[in-house]
Amino acid sequence: MKYLAKGIIIFSMFGTALAQGMVVSKALEAIGRNPDVQGSIFSKMIVGVAMIEAIAIYALVAFFVI
Repeated sequence: MKYLAKGIIIFSMFGTALAQGMVVSKALEAIGRNPDVQGSIFSKMIVGVAMIEAIAIYALVAFFVI
């Protein structure tokens, strides 16, 4: 059961990496389409990436606890 739990945690960490890539990609696409709102989009992107990164850190802690 420990190995199954660790496998699920690793899968969730891959998911967070993909989510971060998608968030940054879409933010850069939005900035490219409308450069006037670069500051607004960039600050919201940073907050979103930080929240996604927090999920990855919680998964890493859970991996080592198990």
